[in-house]
Amino acid sequence: MQIQELKLLNFRNYDRVQVSFDSHLNIIYGKNGSGKTNLVESIYFLALTRSFKQSNDRVLIRSHTNLTKVEGVIYNQYQTTYKVILSDEGKTVKIDNNKISKISDYISKINVVLFSPNDLKMIKDTPSVRRKYLNILVSQLDVSYLKELNQYNKLLKVRNAYLKKMYLNGNALMIYLDVVTEKLVEVGLSIYEIRKKCLFEINSFIGEIYKDIALNDELKVKYVSDYENKTREEILDYYKKTKSKDISFGKTNFGIHHDDFLFLLNDYDIKDYGSQGQQKNAVIAWKFSEMMLFKQLKSILPILILDDLLSELDKEKIKNILSFIDDKIQTFITTTEIEKIESLLIDKTYKKINVSNGQLEEVL
Repeated sequence: MQIQELKLLNFRNYDRVQVSFDSHLNIIYGKNGSGKTNLVESIYFLALTRSFKQSNDRVLIRSHTNLTKVEGVIYNQYQTTYKVILSDEGKTVKIDNNKISKISDYISKINVVLFSPNDLKMIKDTPSVRRKYLNILVSQLDVSYLKELNQYNKLLKVRNAYLKKMYLNGNALMIYLDVVTEKLVEVGLSIYEIRKKCLFEINSFIGEIYKDIALNDELKVKYVSDYENKTREEILDYYKKTKSKDISFGKTNFGIHHDDFLFLLNDYDIKDYGSQGQQKNAVIAWKFSEMMLFKQLKSILPILILDDLLSELDKEKIKNILSFIDDKIQTFITTTEIEKIESLLIDKTYKKINVSNGQLEEVL
């Protein structure tokens, strides 16, 4: 999978841009604040209709304008044009100029794996952040996943609202809560199985990849879920037993919306016992495991983005990372240190794009 051409209109600090890319390796370089990350962010946005930096889409629209457009020509056996338009009125997605009514039908068409310094949040932050990373990965691997996740979240919202109603109104019908709960469990179990399978597959790669990067230690991922080792009947029985607690709190205290996963280094939680370097290596190993998953489950080599990740690593670690990159994978590297990267790419051909104040220049 490759992005051949990219067009931007009013995206971040870019006014109007059209650029083509090398099918293998692209080095995006320039000073801090010039727009390097904004450029690769637009590729990520084209694929997933969201930023990897901000939760508020509005910040993607260039100042003093009212909409942004990102359009890309993707080659995956044949050429397809994708477009995402964002304005104050909402978000529109198109494939070959045909409007797609549901974004969930658009996501998974373009597959991207991103490395960013912010990805350490996957280890250091809360379970909700780790779930978000997992959801982004699984939604690219499984077309049905995002629809089921949306359905679960809607059911959860309905159940929580009804729990609050029951707390305030003792005459509320219990049978309605039971019906919603049964549906919530049904969809939740489906999501649980998909997540469980994904993390099982991650574990089939992540240990060996971590060893190749760090040269020692055992890394694995542990899935933590309220549904673990429970049948449908056991889960429903638990909801019945804790019904009064849920009503008192006005929310659902049990379910896959509490799911988490842990990085275990030599069987210890790397969040508490790992160094900064070990944590970073674990995230890198996770990301390369993502790439292996796309190859194994979808027979696709995703677009790879390395956003400023290499600046904090020594040359030996960078060498190890670059050795994992298959020449068939289209890769984007952003950097402020072009000489450092070029010294490690002596045997590779690549395209250099210099970024300065939202202007792009292809450098020979």
